[in-house]
Amino acid sequence: MRTTLFYFLMVLVLSSSGCNHQKESSSGNNQNWSVRMANSVMSRYDSLINYQNPKTIKWQYDVAMLGQAIDKLGHVDSVYSQYMEDYVDFFVTDSGTVRKYNPEEYNIDRINPAKNLITVYKRSGSPKYRKAIELHVEQMRNHPKTKSGGYWHKKIYPWQIWLDGVYMSTPFLAQYAREFNAPEWFDEVAHEILLTYNKTVDEETGLLYHAWDESREQKWADPETGHSPHFWSRAMGWYMMAIVDVLDYFPQNHPKRDSIITVFQSTAKALLKVRDEETGLWYQVLNLGDREGNYIEGSGSAMFAYAFAKGAKKGYLDKAYLNVANDVFDGIIEYLITVDKNGLVTMHHICGGCGLGGNPYRDGSFEYYVTETQVDNDPKGIAPFILAAIELDR
Repeated sequence: MRTTLFYFLMVLVLSSSGCNHQKESSSGNNQNWSVRMANSVMSRYDSLINYQNPKTIKWQYDVAMLGQAIDKLGHVDSVYSQYMEDYVDFFVTDSGTVRKYNPEEYNIDRINPAKNLITVYKRSGSPKYRKAIELHVEQMRNHPKTKSGGYWHKKIYPWQIWLDGVYMSTPFLAQYAREFNAPEWFDEVAHEILLTYNKTVDEETGLLYHAWDESREQKWADPETGHSPHFWSRAMGWYMMAIVDVLDYFPQNHPKRDSIITVFQSTAKALLKVRDEETGLWYQVLNLGDREGNYIEGSGSAMFAYAFAKGAKKGYLDKAYLNVANDVFDGIIEYLITVDKNGLVTMHHICGGCGLGGNPYRDGSFEYYVTETQVDNDPKGIAPFILAAIELDR
């Protein structure tokens, strides 16, 4: 009876949500927010190579994601695609190696940029990009795994699965499987998504813990379950985006496709239950919005907007989730976006980064998550903002 009542209330909330979303900013600018944010990035930085941190040039997952997002505006003007391609070409050598990338580091974050390699290879056909793609596939062939068969997040974090890593690896591998006729990777991707869910889900709330330590050796890990202590908004954002992007490539007849969609639906419902009523957004630590120090966080909220919008449009979620996504986007504009006198857009309250373990040691406590530095225009926030805006035509 309680389950039926909850379902009825969810349908009611979804159906009534988002009826009056705003299509334009208060400034009256008729350009879509996707274009405005991309233009702001490109006005501030003539290249992604030096984005925000010119002293540290890396084959970086989040900067690459920003390039991926901006590239999707290539139909508006080719300058957006060129911006991403220039970033790729800085790293990829004529021989097909990639500067600042060491496959034997076994850092799963370094796989996400390879999606851009596929994009550029399909446009140019240059063999150097194909060689660079295969370097990343080879890393995943040899990447260390837990005894349960899940990828370690990094070699330096043994026996650990993090939600972040699902996004870093599985959309690339699914696309590679489709584009290069390597269907064995679909099974690997399905296993990774479903295993991670089973190892991190909290049965009571339906939310997913940030990480799981199979060895139970980490101080942050629950000695019985191996779970990290909290539900981090961006970690769940990575996971939701991973699924909705993987499904672009997954075969309709794959035996695990329906299971993946069911996980996506269940996780979406769980997220609705911890959505902030006032702003329509989500807190840094998802289920502790009333605890002092917690804050409405930009990247997770934007990721959920993107996943809900795309999921609804693709038919994985109820169509009413499109209204929710528009409401979330309105909340981002109202509470997290400012526009200066020159029209440059800034997104605020984006967590710069959260991890577990390492040196200095990150204990995964509530205090840790809410005190990590917030960074304006961090790519982990503005990239999903652009992606959500594109899905919503905003």
